[in-house]
Amino acid sequence: MKTNTQAVTRSVFPTFEQVFQGFAGQIGMLREMAPPPSLPAERRVARAIDTLVEETNADEAVWLESCIHCGQCTNACHFFLATGEAKYAPMRKMDLYRRVYQREISPLRWWYRLVTRAVQLADLEAAQELVYDACSECGRCAMVCPMGIDTASLVHHMRSALVAAELVPPELAALRMEQKHRHTVFGASAEALRTMVETIGEHHGVAIPLDKERAEVMVLSSAVDLVANGNGLLATARVMNHLGVDWTICSDAYESANFGLLSGDMALWEELVDPIVAAAERVGAKTLVIAECGHAYPALRWNPMLHGGDLPFEMSFMSEYLGRQARAGNLRLRPLKGRVTFHDPCKTGRRGGAFEEPRALLAAMDADLVELPANKEYNWCCGGGAGIFLLERATRLRDEAFKIKMRQVDETGAEAVIVSCASCRLNFEAGRVKNQWNKRVESLVELVADHLIDDEPVRAEGVAA
Repeated sequence: MKTNTQAVTRSVFPTFEQVFQGFAGQIGMLREMAPPPSLPAERRVARAIDTLVEETNADEAVWLESCIHCGQCTNACHFFLATGEAKYAPMRKMDLYRRVYQREISPLRWWYRLVTRAVQLADLEAAQELVYDACSECGRCAMVCPMGIDTASLVHHMRSALVAAELVPPELAALRMEQKHRHTVFGASAEALRTMVETIGEHHGVAIPLDKERAEVMVLSSAVDLVANGNGLLATARVMNHLGVDWTICSDAYESANFGLLSGDMALWEELVDPIVAAAERVGAKTLVIAECGHAYPALRWNPMLHGGDLPFEMSFMSEYLGRQARAGNLRLRPLKGRVTFHDPCKTGRRGGAFEEPRALLAAMDADLVELPANKEYNWCCGGGAGIFLLERATRLRDEAFKIKMRQVDETGAEAVIVSCASCRLNFEAGRVKNQWNKRVESLVELVADHLIDDEPVRAEGVAA
């Protein structure tokens, strides 16, 4: 029997536009919360070098040795294309890593120590902009590299080195420390989850099975839902209840965001994943559904500390899971009005291959979908991925890169752009407001919930269905 999904016609939660304004204010406060460096310069440099040496295996060595400087990657990078500045070319972002490799690991390291200078703290400080502000790790450059170099992975190793050197940007540093020591993100706690579940039940009549002892499906949420805008969790609950599946959310393992991954802190990455895996195993879940949070997808599915084949459950992104349900005929959806386009999140799309599932959902709504000029594998990043949407000093780069997306969406003639990643949505919303753009930005899971045939639509006032 399906859980009650009766809903009122107006959401008690703010619109996403209102949420964005408050969220922007919270981001500003993060810069004041970041911890200052605690180690002397020499120690910070040594720790960074040791980290790169430890994390450089055969793949990384081949990539660092094989770049032929052909320049193909430059035209695939949104930051280079938007600015024309040579330092943002993907191949240039690896210069410091290559120097460490040449001096410390390469077969000719004795020679490189004679002809190249040792790495200094100033070099690491200069690299900070290139690997945090100017690379969203979208992987588009790897699609065109004739040598198959995965620059995004090399950038992530550089982020790991900068963690060791205490050079994480203040916004990411503050959230990293909050999640590490308080186990919250923007204050989103287990108590906030319980409160949100009660609010949704009281005001919308939608039941959310919290902390069931056994369930076939375990669903993750996100801080955006718990401290700002509950519409995502409400929509998720409505859809899951519509499907009639045996599901739950666990108050000891609910957060999709992973600031270990975003900052480059490998130990924290693993620490944040462990409770999620343990909870899924405890409840006997067959499927773990990851919320609309792009970076959570690689944080869980491609965690190097996990052995996916040994896990007794499947990990699936929200759009993947719902797309499969649509293909199976389990979702009964009303037609979606108006012309729309879809933005493929880099992590779930180009790097994960989840292209057809979200489109299956749109097809189930009989959507008038017009594809972006570059889509699927060659989709352009929104400019805010890998935590860049949080960084104040990356504002110029982010704004210029977003104009590429804006022009492409305009070319489609769509009235709205649909996204399935909260980070993309925040960055699109920032770009919409800043450029006074006349496009709506919609969450895929919220659209699905609003178009369930046996439910009345639940939309915040002023937002078109």
